[in-house]
Amino acid sequence: TLENFQEIAHLNVGSAVRVKGRVVETPQAKQPYEIKAIAIEVEGTSLPEYPLQKKRHSLEYLRTIAHLRPRTNTFSAVFKVRSVLAYAIHKFFQERGFVYVHTPIITSSDCEGAGEMFQVTTLDMDNPPRTDKGAVDYSQDFFGKYTSLTVSGQLAVEPFAMAFGSVYTFGPTFRAENSNTTRHAAEFWMIEPEIAFADLSDDMALAEDMIKYIISYVLENAKEEMDFFNSFIDKGLHERLNGILNSDFGCITYTEAVDILEKSGHTFQYPVKWGCDLQTEHERYLTEEIMKKPMFVINYPKEIKAFYMKINGDNKTVAAMDLLVPGVGEIIGGSQREENLEVLEKRMEEMGLKKEEYSWYLDTRRFGGTRHAGFGLGFERILMYMTGIQNIRDVLPYPRTVNNADF
Repeated sequence: TLENFQEIAHLNVGSAVRVKGRVVETPQAKQPYEIKAIAIEVEGTSLPEYPLQKKRHSLEYLRTIAHLRPRTNTFSAVFKVRSVLAYAIHKFFQERGFVYVHTPIITSSDCEGAGEMFQVTTLDMDNPPRTDKGAVDYSQDFFGKYTSLTVSGQLAVEPFAMAFGSVYTFGPTFRAENSNTTRHAAEFWMIEPEIAFADLSDDMALAEDMIKYIISYVLENAKEEMDFFNSFIDKGLHERLNGILNSDFGCITYTEAVDILEKSGHTFQYPVKWGCDLQTEHERYLTEEIMKKPMFVINYPKEIKAFYMKINGDNKTVAAMDLLVPGVGEIIGGSQREENLEVLEKRMEEMGLKKEEYSWYLDTRRFGGTRHAGFGLGFERILMYMTGIQNIRDVLPYPRTVNNADF
């Protein structure tokens, strides 16, 4: 018997111990092995009110103890896969000669034109300095102008593509959208590659290669965790992921997609007509019922897309693509960028954007601009897809959502 047997016998769940002994087979028990201990050293005891007792806890409850939940089976698997997936993404791009660029978190430009950005300021908001017209005088702020947390690294990484050819960003992104859903977070991570001398078809090929590579890598290198998700979280997970690896992604135009949806006879919550933005229900119908596999939708109406996307020959659509996957809908959005300076400036005028604020961005067209394309992939979205976890709050270590910035 162990000298400190009494101490060990009274330990509570959650205690930290170091065990020295031999690993032996246990043929009659559930687990195949056990440790025959010759010494157990108690490093840290745990109080009886330890929140993770030996019972099943709901995901909702575990969100209230985000600092302890990595100790559970589910979250230990989630965050191990998160780590392996991040490594797979870097590995994919590094093996192909892409340069990793750290774009700024604090920015003075709004890439999406959505305007839903978190402000960064050191001004006293109870008594801010004012201009003659009574507006807040941001020239007296820390950066001498209005600044925000970034919604995308794309505008900042495009000039680097003009230098290196193939580049990517992978970093935190912020959206001040008041969306309390299972798919939205205020802080999340984005992967944004940008490739020079490339058009929309090159962009789509890169997206398909990347998705297949990272799925394959995670299945191989986090096998135990992926088996856990397949058994306990999402019974059809392996089948779905292998289906992606074994299929050639489909491709239809936005116009064809609208036509299919209008003729489907299916009743959608949001009616479909040419010019509308496709909703998740439309995307899922296309990829699950029509194509029954991952698919690209390309050439969207220019009115519903960003100013930097290349205008097609019809002057009505832009060279944009979304990748839709069964079970989720859109996971990637990308486009060929407008390389023609005059066309881009005209587009910015139409959308009410001030050219002087983007003069540095327009320089990439003034000085040896070339065809280039890129896309954005929400890291948490692909992580949810690969684990079967249904809520974005459960794939972020410390989720930041509306009314929640605990820990």
